[in-house]
Amino acid sequence: MSISLNAQTTTDDVLSGVSLTGKRYLVTGVSAGLGVETARALVAHGAQVVGTARDLAKARQATHMIDPALFSVTPLDLADLASVRDCADRLLATDLPFDALIANAGVMATPLGYTKDGFETQFGTNHLGHFVLVNRLMPLVKPGGRVIMLSSAGHRYDDVDLDDPNFERTEYTPFGAYGRSKTANILFAVALDARHKLRDIRAMAVHPGGIATELVRHMPEGAIEAMVEGINRQEAEAGRPPFVFKSIPQGAASAVWAATIADPQAIGGRYGENCSVSAIVPDDEPLGITIPGVRAYAVDPARAEGLWKLSESMVGETFPTR
Repeated sequence: MSISLNAQTTTDDVLSGVSLTGKRYLVTGVSAGLGVETARALVAHGAQVVGTARDLAKARQATHMIDPALFSVTPLDLADLASVRDCADRLLATDLPFDALIANAGVMATPLGYTKDGFETQFGTNHLGHFVLVNRLMPLVKPGGRVIMLSSAGHRYDDVDLDDPNFERTEYTPFGAYGRSKTANILFAVALDARHKLRDIRAMAVHPGGIATELVRHMPEGAIEAMVEGINRQEAEAGRPPFVFKSIPQGAASAVWAATIADPQAIGGRYGENCSVSAIVPDDEPLGITIPGVRAYAVDPARAEGLWKLSESMVGETFPTR
């Protein structure tokens, strides 16, 4: 099968002619946006999908069109490690394997705050919650399976700070903290892939692209419009095309591609966008928002190992190295 893979590719394009009958996936964050579309597309092609959501009523309303014979929702609050561990325990008790885990849920640009366990909200929710959930569920991932982390071009805002993850000594900015958490998502995929590739399980982080979803709910009114105007002014000055929002099916396409049809050997430990693997761009090279690429610090194996050790220390739990 040959399909065109680019920024306009949708989930239905990715899965055109593909049967996922007999396969099973986990998708976190199925109460809105990308999570709903990811689950819908997988089920539409025959897969069984377990979705997670903090607000079950909202998730059930948002996914009412998805075949209930192939889809279910289980509670998960990534900002509460007790909830994360309860969710993992429920899924482990079923002893039903997964072909892929898709860590889609997250928050963006929140005011300074803390999770129930005392972690900075974005790092705690986007990274540490998924760090515990995914690691606990790895025994259920089949050989040949995949783990897909939803990251963002927002990783370019900032590297992780292994000495001050909770902003106890550094100034907090909503997008700086978002950048740290998205870098952490990529580094987690790098370290996870290194630990499990001998089991033929590969991990990848993907950027869905710029999409107008509920993720922007913490931003002040008019902030998105002002941000896009500023971005496009910079792009025009650099002679590049303007930024254009993707549709939700286009935004979910990269995660669906990585979880289903992408070459596992090509994606392992990598970062991708627009249904392809991205090139590493040196940290001192300017990057416009319309230019694909991943910063070198976000795929540095040494940084990934440092983050893994810090994460284990923060959550009070260690995980197998293989």
